[in-house]
Amino acid sequence: MTVPLRLAVRRHDVSLPEPARTALRISVRLPSDLEVVEEAVDVVARHCVAEGLTARRARFNLRVALCEALANAILYGNAENAAKHVHVHVTITEPHFLVEVQDEGAGFDPAAFANVSLPHDLEALGGRGLFLIRQLVDDVYLNERGNGICMVLRRA
Repeated sequence: MTVPLRLAVRRHDVSLPEPARTALRISVRLPSDLEVVEEAVDVVARHCVAEGLTARRARFNLRVALCEALANAILYGNAENAAKHVHVHVTITEPHFLVEVQDEGAGFDPAAFANVSLPHDLEALGGRGLFLIRQLVDDVYLNERGNGICMVLRRA
């Protein structure tokens, strides 16, 4: 039985300190179900393109990085627990698109994963997704708990 996707998308202006001043914030809450990842990414990408992210960056960089972050949050963070959700917040300012993904899991220590860019670590069990995300976006920040990632895409 397939449950229809229920995304809660809210668009609202927020005030930020100088120099950004104001921004648009998009929030999406999705269930811990891999079946909804593609649709959630489509929604976020459409809003970002409407706000000035180039189609090329949205089509590849944003979509692939967000797919990876959502899949990790659902599979590893929430362990596909249907009672848990993944939260996506996109803050759009003049210089950046900040895409935050947070799960309701216990978090992880990114230092525990090998640097998969080194030849002898290519067979490591984890870390490839985070490595890929870091190659696709301009900056990556992880929260202290390890259950949230902020991906930064600068306007071209």
